[in-house]
Amino acid sequence: MNLLDQIKKRALQGIPATIEEALELNEKYSLDELCDAADQVRLAREGNEIDTCSIVNARSGRCPEDCKWCSQSIHHKTGVEEYDIIPEKDLLEAARSFDSYGVKRFSMVTSGRKVTAAQIDRFCDLYRKVSEATPIYLCASMGLISKNELRKLKDAGVKRYHCNLETSSSYFPELCTTHTHEDKLRTIRAAREVGLEVCCGGIIGMGETMRHRLELAQEAREAGAVSIPVNILNPIKGTPLESQPLISEEEVARTVALMRFVAPDCTLRFAGGRARLSAAMTDRILRGGMNGAMIGDLLTTIGNNVRQDYALFTATGFTLPTGADQ
Repeated sequence: MNLLDQIKKRALQGIPATIEEALELNEKYSLDELCDAADQVRLAREGNEIDTCSIVNARSGRCPEDCKWCSQSIHHKTGVEEYDIIPEKDLLEAARSFDSYGVKRFSMVTSGRKVTAAQIDRFCDLYRKVSEATPIYLCASMGLISKNELRKLKDAGVKRYHCNLETSSSYFPELCTTHTHEDKLRTIRAAREVGLEVCCGGIIGMGETMRHRLELAQEAREAGAVSIPVNILNPIKGTPLESQPLISEEEVARTVALMRFVAPDCTLRFAGGRARLSAAMTDRILRGGMNGAMIGDLLTTIGNNVRQDYALFTATGFTLPTGADQ
C-alpha cells in the first residue's frame, strides 16, 4: 500500500495526517491523485451536502489593528466604507434574502479588535429580530470578546462563533503586531466554554509556505473548529499586501486537498477570493475535499451569485441544503 493509500485509509476513519505526512504527499503525488483521494475522505466523513453560509458587514472600517491583508484597518488607506452598526432594515433584508434562497447560515461580521459592551447588547437585539423574522441558523464574528459577551450572543440565538486564526501561529507575527495568535485562541476557547460551535480558518496566499497552511488547519482542528473557511488573498490596493503575487490555482487546490487529510472531520469552506479561479479549477477543488461555501457578497469585495453557485454545486455532484431555492 503506497503512502497516499495509507493516509487516505486512516483519514477515512477520521484519523488526521501529520504535517510531515501531508507535505510528503504534496511532493510525491499529482494534483488529481491528491484531490481524488481527498474527495473520498470528504464524502465518507462529511457527506454530500454542501454547507452554505452568508455574511453581512455589520460594522465597517476604522479598525485599530494592523493586519496587513485588511482593507478596514486605520493603518491602511483603502477608501473602504465606514459605519458603526448596520441599520436594522438592511440587516433584516439581507437575512430574509439569504433565507429565501435556502442558505443554511447567516452571520453578522464586525470590524475592529472587538465590539463594545453597548454594541453587543444592540447586536443581540438585532439577532433576536432576525430570529423572529427567519429560521436561519445564526453565527457571529465580533472580534476578541469576553466569555460574558459570548454568552449574551448565545442567549440571543447565536449558535456558532467565527474567529479566524488567519494563518499559522509561527507565521502570524509577520502579518499582525497589534494582537496575537493566543488572543484568538483565548476567544475560541471561551466560545466553546459557553456552548458555541466554532468556525475558524484563515487566508492563503499571504507569503506563507504550504507548511504554514497545514499548520493553520491543524491548529484550527485542535482548537475545536467544526468549520475551516479557506480564503484566497485578494490583494487590496492600499494594504501592505497590495503587490503580493497571486498563488497559482494548482497551489490552492493542493492546499485544500492536503487540509482534508489534516482535518478529515471539519467542513472546509470556500470563502473569499474564489471568484478569481477558473471554472475548471473551481470544479477540481469542489471535487477535491471542499464541502462548504460562503455565498453572496463578502465583507468588502463582491462574492458569487447565489443561483450560479447552486448550479455549480449541483454540477459538481453536491446535494443542496434542504429548502434551497434553485
